[in-house]
Amino acid sequence: MNPLFHELFQKSRFLTNVLNLSLKEHDLYASQWSVLFCVKKHEEMSLTQIWKYLNVEAPTITRTVNRLVELGWIDILPGVDRREKIVKLSERALHKFPEVEKTMIEFERNMSENLTKEEEILLLKLLKKM
Repeated sequence: MNPLFHELFQKSRFLTNVLNLSLKEHDLYASQWSVLFCVKKHEEMSLTQIWKYLNVEAPTITRTVNRLVELGWIDILPGVDRREKIVKLSERALHKFPEVEKTMIEFERNMSENLTKEEEILLLKLLKKM
């Protein structure tokens, strides 16, 4: 068996755990941040677009989005047909997003501080190649 995959899975779990600790001050989890970032990037998205973009099961995204609605981060609008739901950041989220983004930048800086810029570029290139 290729040790590369074990290391990737271990590192992925480690990054998620550290990110959850970093986001705790905002009462968010990594999975919620993924949805918020995705919606912010695209301004508004359907639930289907979100789960396809994040490569996550539809029920998982529905639960995450519903929780973000409860927490006041997300607003849901009706789509073109009545089954479609459009997701966008709430006014509260737009106001608080810069704080969370600052936390994310610090997290990323900490996690990549042992890599040179060239190593970061190479790692990204190799991951994309997989």
